[in-house]
Amino acid sequence: MNKLYTKAKKQFLRLMVITLVSVAMFSSCTPEVTYPVGQIKTDKGDILIWLYDETPKHKEAFIELAEEGYWNDYTFNRVIENFVAQGGCPDTPEGFAYSTHLLEPEFDPIAKHVYGAFGAGRDGNPGKISATCQFYIVQNEKGLPRLDGDYTIYGQVFKGMDVVDQMVKVEKDSTNAPLVPIKLDVRVVQMTAAQIEAEGYTMPAKGQ
Repeated sequence: MNKLYTKAKKQFLRLMVITLVSVAMFSSCTPEVTYPVGQIKTDKGDILIWLYDETPKHKEAFIELAEEGYWNDYTFNRVIENFVAQGGCPDTPEGFAYSTHLLEPEFDPIAKHVYGAFGAGRDGNPGKISATCQFYIVQNEKGLPRLDGDYTIYGQVFKGMDVVDQMVKVEKDSTNAPLVPIKLDVRVVQMTAAQIEAEGYTMPAKGQ
């Protein structure tokens, strides 16, 4: 009886070891979850942007244009201290009227014009339709609450606001365009939660 018990115990322990090894191997092969993060590379440094799930159409449009390399022929064309740094397609009536990159606004309580907020430009159209070919970053440290509900915010800069703060201080012309162009290299990078939080950004809780 003792021999049978010992044999059964050994078989059980062997099975446990095999199970634990299999679980460890499976875990090591399972890719870590990553999130799409907007990245703007400039000669003054890099900017990283968390893109809100609460504004899905604008998020999708940004990812599509970035992956196409759309913005890489453009610049930060309007930089105003204590206001915004704006990049992408320029402010022209023709550009907005005939743009193929127009979207209905997406207003969400989480998406406010706080310092570092990332939004879509638009002209004065009454429907507040966004021109997703243009974006801006709020540089005012107190935010711009007067713009809430008028322009769609769809992301938040979590690294590189020091870069934005440099941009708005450069020499510019009468239209607030930098005299030395600040070129854009816009892309989407995949980052893990640990990498994002290491940059000081608190990941939104699941379901929020």
